[in-house]
Amino acid sequence: MSDTSYITISFEDEIPLLQAVRKLRENKEIIKDVLSPFPVHGLDEALSMKRTRIPVVGFIFGALGAVLAFGFQAWVFTVSYPLIIGGKPFFSVPTFVPITFEVTVLFAGLSMVAALLIRSRLKPEITFTPLDVRITDDRFVILVDTPDNDASLERVKSILSGIQTVEIK
Repeated sequence: MSDTSYITISFEDEIPLLQAVRKLRENKEIIKDVLSPFPVHGLDEALSMKRTRIPVVGFIFGALGAVLAFGFQAWVFTVSYPLIIGGKPFFSVPTFVPITFEVTVLFAGLSMVAALLIRSRLKPEITFTPLDVRITDDRFVILVDTPDNDASLERVKSILSGIQTVEIK
């Protein structure tokens, strides 16, 4: 991501960041990204972001893991290798519960990690060049798309005139 086609607006605190995001959205500016050193409460609502569907993926694959684990144990202990252990019946549901739970958690967790990596398009060969080194420490940055550089910069400066910013470039 090159910073030549973006206006970067830096803040030292999250309160002015949220105010700036709301003002920019009211004035129909295109916000490409907001970078912060920690999660900011209310930022997703200010950006009108949709809720993620990753928990749905976790539920579906967790349920699939539960069905597969329970079905596999039922098949093994009743059809494939039936043994009477301690006088219990072949199909003893309470003995299947721990393994079923563990496989459910395993499938749900792994599927959510895979969904996050796929959705975020993360892979080993991606390199990241930060716009400002302080973003990871104590800087909050908004990236605004610029169709025309000079006019957009002046327009953004006038929109954010009452908000405490560190720099706009």
